[in-house]
Amino acid sequence: MKMNNFTRLLVAVVVSQLAGLIGSIFTTPKIATWYAALDKPGFNPPSWIFGPVWTALFLLMGIAAYLVWKKGLDNRGVKMALAIFVAQLVANVLWSVFFFGQENPGLGFAWILLLWAMIAWTIYEFRKISKTAAYLLVPYILWVSFASILNYSIWQLNG
Repeated sequence: MKMNNFTRLLVAVVVSQLAGLIGSIFTTPKIATWYAALDKPGFNPPSWIFGPVWTALFLLMGIAAYLVWKKGLDNRGVKMALAIFVAQLVANVLWSVFFFGQENPGLGFAWILLLWAMIAWTIYEFRKISKTAAYLLVPYILWVSFASILNYSIWQLNG
């Protein structure tokens, strides 16, 4: 079945948002309980900011994936870039599982470093196909950089 560009965009955005939704299954129940009880650094943002930021980032990820996908799945580079993209989405969900679901900031920190590397790799591969797609992932890697520092700080304060 051949998809038109609007359908590809819709699928790419929905898949990206689903990763956020799946991650939130592990995150949301822990915010008012486990996470609230943790010692956090002074630069920790208010909890309400995370939902809108992640929603926007997953939207940008979906648009970036669409821009790569529309170049055609017959292109080997496109297939590889999208496979790496999907792998980093899985890694993103697993960070929520480890940090929140297992209440393990140490494992979360190790995993977020892997996630950061996978995002960087995705940006590198996307840039070969669409510079715009790569640029759309810059806010994501910047946020995950901040989240890495926050995760490390929480681990150290509560270890």
